[in-house]
Amino acid sequence: MPAPAPAAKPDTLLNAALRNGRTALMVAALFSLVTNGLYLALPIFTNQIYGRVLSSGSIATLIVLTVGTLFVFLISSLIDFYRSRVLMNFGVAFDQQVSSHVFAALFDGVTRREPQQGSQALRDLDQFRSVATGNGITTLFDLPWLPLYLTVLFVIDVWVGVLTLVGAVILAFLALMQDRASRPALRRTNDAAIKSYGFTEAGLRNSEVVRAMGLLPHIGRQWMGHRQEAMEHGIEAGKASEVWSNAIKFVRMGIQIGVIALGAYLILDGQIGAGMLFANMILSSRALAPIERAVGTWPQWVAAAQAYERLQALLSQYTPTQPGTALPRPKGQLSVEGVSFGAPGSPRLILTGLTFAVPAGTFLGVIGPSGAGKSTLARLLVGVWPPLAGSVRLDGSDVFGWSRTDFGGHIGYLPQDTELFAGTVRDNIARFMPDVTDDEVIAAAQNAGVHDMIVRLPNGYDTQLGGPGGVVLSVGQRQRVGLARAMLRDPAFIVLDEPNANLDAQGEQALLAALRKMKAAGTTAVVISHKPSMLADADMMVVLRDGKMDLFGPKAEVLARLAASNAGQPQPQASPAPANQSQTSPQTVAQAIAATAAPPPPAQSSGGTR
Repeated sequence: MPAPAPAAKPDTLLNAALRNGRTALMVAALFSLVTNGLYLALPIFTNQIYGRVLSSGSIATLIVLTVGTLFVFLISSLIDFYRSRVLMNFGVAFDQQVSSHVFAALFDGVTRREPQQGSQALRDLDQFRSVATGNGITTLFDLPWLPLYLTVLFVIDVWVGVLTLVGAVILAFLALMQDRASRPALRRTNDAAIKSYGFTEAGLRNSEVVRAMGLLPHIGRQWMGHRQEAMEHGIEAGKASEVWSNAIKFVRMGIQIGVIALGAYLILDGQIGAGMLFANMILSSRALAPIERAVGTWPQWVAAAQAYERLQALLSQYTPTQPGTALPRPKGQLSVEGVSFGAPGSPRLILTGLTFAVPAGTFLGVIGPSGAGKSTLARLLVGVWPPLAGSVRLDGSDVFGWSRTDFGGHIGYLPQDTELFAGTVRDNIARFMPDVTDDEVIAAAQNAGVHDMIVRLPNGYDTQLGGPGGVVLSVGQRQRVGLARAMLRDPAFIVLDEPNANLDAQGEQALLAALRKMKAAGTTAVVISHKPSMLADADMMVVLRDGKMDLFGPKAEVLARLAASNAGQPQPQASPAPANQSQTSPQTVAQAIAATAAPPPPAQSSGGTR
């Protein structure tokens, strides 16, 4: 039996924003009614010119009719202006309600380990908004008033009304056939274009590797293949709709010619005046204009519909953060309770049944061969991913369920691959939080031992990173700035994943000093490293092997047991793994420490299982 739907379904975010704009859309539709009604002034003016002014020769009548008609169209122009302004304001309000959720949902997708969408979702939002607030929506507003013009044409003459009505039906049928012929190809074109843009973004992110290894011609061929695919589907869509587009154009011109010919016949037959010929032309053209515009904007509507579907799919798994009780600053007591984790759809677990606990203020070292799951454990400890089973708790509270903003204010995290954001060095250390003071930023930099490096940059803490004209920092410099960011406001809990991977001797000494400062301040620190020197001040250690915990306990006991196992000697008593952990043989422990001490072999899988 399916689970009941939640009270506030996340897949209605777009629909809720559209519903909130109902008043604006209704006002815009009302403005469309008025402006379409006022357009009748033009055929009336034309008929009066031929029916009264030319026959009477009255200059005064001509002036009055001209001024009156100009005034009517001035009002119509003002109404169109305000209709555009209403739709523009609706677009801004719609974007404000949805864009932040789309932006957050992109990051939330990382939690679900979904394929990265890059900025495509934001392009989809712009695509949908531009159609929903631009020419596309105004065309829809004008379509319902087609009966108004047809009614007037029927009043003038039944045959003129019939000709225009038949023409409108034929145009609508041809437009439907054009959509059926071109929609699949247009969808494939958009999908191929998205793939091309995604490949380009990935290539730019790896530009150093591309240049260093001479990959530009090779990835260029791959990119050209994606682009050629998009162009081929675009040509296919164009060919599919070309016949129907030409047929629509022919029918459109045929209707105009037919209205003129029929009007001329009616004049010769004495059934209507000469002025009505031009009135018929104007009214018939106005009646068919929305259909013609709808045909012209149809590809935009198709693209907007596909963008809407992708946005709904993105937001369907996203739940907006709800305000909750703010928990106090944690003391740093960490407990990992039966944690298991695996990639979605994979039968293999990356981590299996980890259970350990460390008191507040403990320096915990994590070691193990590559592929043991160390980086995955780091992500679980800071709540990036939820475990498949078990829980990670800080002071008894689940770290994944903790409010991200509140939790982030108490912890620090330095991933193995450190990335900085476009902005100043100060902004990056301050985590872009507006309430962080300069003193706090400088203190974090000094604690991380990176202050002297920062002040030597062109503009010190105000040096721009990324973007046009921004300074490019080395990998080691980025890692040190990332460490300062992690140490902002003396976090109660900090996780560092291979923090010395790209540091020189000076940077490594600064890192060791920073670790000692954090330990002295009572910060609970978890450090993952292949270098024993990084763990010199560790209080406790965890040894991971194949996603399982081989050893856990005080550092001296764990190292002694590892050394004894590696030497093939009898093992001293050490803190055993918890009861639900399998005890490992001396041979297995020896292999683990050998792999830990040696340079790590190439990873066998993507970044989640280091």
